[in-house]
Amino acid sequence: MNEPRVARLRVYPFKSLPGADVPASTLTRAGSLWRDREFALFDEAGVCVNAKREPAIHALRVSFDDALTRAEFSNPGTSEGFRFAFDDDPRALESWLGAYFGKPVALRRNDTGGFPDDPRAPGPTVVSAATLAAVASWFPEFDVANVRARLRANVEIDGVPAFWEDHLFAGPGVTVPFRIGDAAFEGVNPCARCIVPSRDAESGVPTSDFAKRVSDRRAATLPAWADRSRFDHFYRLAVNTQSPPNAKPATIRVGDAISLAVSADALAGGPAGALAAGTASLDSGALGTLQTS
Repeated sequence: MNEPRVARLRVYPFKSLPGADVPASTLTRAGSLWRDREFALFDEAGVCVNAKREPAIHALRVSFDDALTRAEFSNPGTSEGFRFAFDDDPRALESWLGAYFGKPVALRRNDTGGFPDDPRAPGPTVVSAATLAAVASWFPEFDVANVRARLRANVEIDGVPAFWEDHLFAGPGVTVPFRIGDAAFEGVNPCARCIVPSRDAESGVPTSDFAKRVSDRRAATLPAWADRSRFDHFYRLAVNTQSPPNAKPATIRVGDAISLAVSADALAGGPAGALAAGTASLDSGALGTLQTS
């Protein structure tokens, strides 16, 4: 096995909207990547407007300048677009987006930690390139880029087999220390997925059996190094992380090595718990309770 290294870094400045690949990213005080989920939309009731609740968000397009200081929004259904500098007064953008959604929306900003999908584990989500390829192989109509856009992970690693990232969590209440370059992290849990990955990231068209197929295949192929006690269901892909207390400021880069404080072989030999082998079924109601991206 080659040394695990960062193959891709991607941040999503606006929660639930398309992201941008970056060559490097500093960590915020909360342990998230700079600019990741820094902005989020909310309705008049203060509820987040995200892809889980608002499928129309899939049709929005957004691109960014290289410095991640400006965004250009577009609606493929019209010729109208909107350019937004991150330090601009957000009211004009709120008006444009409100017209798109057909309801008032407010843009909120948190530049110290963003609006993470899992507030208990606000660090970057980690997945391997081989995992994306494995999931794509379960759906003949998908390619790796399609799966990448559905799962919306921050850190993609190569040089490892599929689901290697399952080394980065252990039993309940246990975190797994690891480093990306000079940056310290702790793996927390396997990421529970919601209804969003079942839809094409651009068209919003759903794949009706996505959750069941992923759940069934994850249960059938869960690697020996994965701690089954963390799978109350098997619709879990990628790993949520956090920074350890008093972590030093750091930057991670494409090409950085990933190292475990405990060897992968040692982790594989001592899972913190076990569940009986089997499959977990998920219905649409269960999907509604899970994490959104």
